[in-house]
Amino acid sequence: MSTIDVKTVSLDDLIYEDEILIDVRSPAEFAEYRLPGAVNIPLFSNEERAKIGTIYKQKSREEAIEVGLSIYAPKLPVFFKKVKELKEENPNKRIVVYCWRGGMRSKSVTGTLGLVGIDCYQLEGGIRSFRKNVQESLAKEVTKERDYLVVAGHTGTRKTEILHVLKEKGYPVLDLEELAGHRGSLFGQIGLEPKSQKQFEYELVTRLHQLKDSPYLIIEAESKRIGHIVLPDFIIEGKEKGRRIELEHPFWSRVEHIYQTYQPQKYGEQVKEALQLIRKYLSHDLKVELEDLLEQGDYKLIVARLLEHYYDPKYSHAASTYKTNATVIEFDDIHTAVVQLRSYIDHYFGER
Repeated sequence: MSTIDVKTVSLDDLIYEDEILIDVRSPAEFAEYRLPGAVNIPLFSNEERAKIGTIYKQKSREEAIEVGLSIYAPKLPVFFKKVKELKEENPNKRIVVYCWRGGMRSKSVTGTLGLVGIDCYQLEGGIRSFRKNVQESLAKEVTKERDYLVVAGHTGTRKTEILHVLKEKGYPVLDLEELAGHRGSLFGQIGLEPKSQKQFEYELVTRLHQLKDSPYLIIEAESKRIGHIVLPDFIIEGKEKGRRIELEHPFWSRVEHIYQTYQPQKYGEQVKEALQLIRKYLSHDLKVELEDLLEQGDYKLIVARLLEHYYDPKYSHAASTYKTNATVIEFDDIHTAVVQLRSYIDHYFGER
């Protein structure tokens, strides 16, 4: 297979909206991280890839290639059909095939498709070259001088909702929870699909590029981790140095907002799993009460007790460590909060 002559294209030459990007890695690799708009037509299943890798390590490269070919060959008609359909649906787009390093998987596919009359290209360096670009972009971001506006507040103060409104109005919002696919607590992934670190960093770089000319960024006050995602140091430093808004929303309005956001009637099992994880941080009496409330299905009161005895004290302690004072915005409805916040932003960072 090493003698196959294929056409290649570099990452810098890609115009993503004009390409049919075919990712031939396993479904698990694709799920973790992929090029924008890519379609997964895997050469091997997760199990097949693991099997070939084991043979490569324990026996030899040659034997791994033989096994790989024996698995790939029967799939070729189906593979060919899928690629042909994609091309028929997008006749003016170029087909670009990639794997992890621009190695044998993508080269074999590109060469084989060429032999059966489908014009396509192999991406030089594979998705690893894309990953390298992301890391270089993050490194450059460290050197940029930007101000930060940090929107803080107790759990349930509708910070994310307010940021979404500001973003729609054109403000430079960096929605870290949206990029992470996680809300940042033990309950944070309920109803969402958490991103991998690699996918998060790609989407972060994409958003930062969109905001490259903005002298400031608006972020939510996050800890170092959002679920399994670790935030870059420059964002944490920006948070610590930035101007801070403290949102204050009535307690029972917060309870209602959390209840509507997490939809415990729909995601009951996930809520129960999260409650099990948080148990070790709670007092014995609170554990007993929550168990009773869970049995009764009284999720709103569960939310209220967790806010009162766990999340609010935890937040207050964290807020006490800030070295700068916050500007407080009290509100009953989103419109009031947005109006006050926009007035603050326009005063300190300039009108839009």
